Amino acid sequence: MTYSYCGLSGLQLPLLSLGLWHNFGLNDNYDEAKKMIHLAFEKGITHFDLANNYGPPPGSAESNFGEILKDGLLSHRDEMIISSKAGYLMWPGPYGDGSSRKNLIASINQSLKRTGLEYFDIFYSHRYDGITPIEETMQALVDIVKQGKALYIGISNYPAAEARQAMTYLQKQQVPCLIYQGKYSMLQREPEEGVFDVVKKQGAGFIGFSPLAQGILSDKYLNGIPRDSRAANPDGFLKREQITQKVVSMVRQLNLIAEKRNQSLAQMALAWALRLDVVTSLIVGTRTQEQLQDNLNALDNLNFSDDELKRIDLILSGAVI
Repeated sequence: MTYSYCGLSGLQLPLLSLGLWHNFGLNDNYDEAKKMIHLAFEKGITHFDLANNYGPPPGSAESNFGEILKDGLLSHRDEMIISSKAGYLMWPGPYGDGSSRKNLIASINQSLKRTGLEYFDIFYSHRYDGITPIEETMQALVDIVKQGKALYIGISNYPAAEARQAMTYLQKQQVPCLIYQGKYSMLQREPEEGVFDVVKKQGAGFIGFSPLAQGILSDKYLNGIPRDSRAANPDGFLKREQITQKVVSMVRQLNLIAEKRNQSLAQMALAWALRLDVVTSLIVGTRTQEQLQDNLNALDNLNFSDDELKRIDLILSGAVI
């Protein structure tokens, strides 16, 4: 594993981190989840990314992770970076959603209980809710650090302007924002339009989630929608209508480039998302140990020629059919 410093901080993260958004909840295979976490750690993945509402049901990914940690990994706690977040709907009523101080403080207390941890290494405001003053949300994060419930703080899914405002406030409170977490992949390049500039100017790191666009950037959808795929799951975030003919055509063309590089499409997509220095780490979400190992093998070839990058940009722009 290769590790990268997170912005201007002294904290290093592995180039690949393991996310527990899917496949680690109460409705999933616990034994496989445990094996994936152990395999990840053995391969040098030291960062495990959670949120209070991960499951399903919400909270169960944290509970399962806590059990797995207690059953064989607790002695390695100081070798791990464990993160969690709050801000999306977690429980009914006016206080179980949003970015208020009430929600963040209550959420981290609940998350610490579910995981059995004394602190999180990183705790995020999961989103800008458009209502709560940024100063209120950021001060809650500052106080969480001062209370010893988190070592570092981050923000996720904030628009560029609000991210800049949040990071500026945190700098003034001498609790700088460690990291910004955002969706980033070949099919989702919005961070390049503002967020990356904010992150670099503020000295923070960037960690990308959904770098495979929930599996679209793999060989899974080259010939339709498999029965066991995320797009086939009516409860999932990836919808059938997102697998358009245009997307399939792009994916097939990208796959040809990956084949010439002796990589799977997923491996090339991960390598592409790591091509910029501003990207500290990528969060991969895998269903099996085999998928995890395939993702790890992406690190064997991270270099691109100028011609490859130009060809990929043409495909992604829709100029190549």
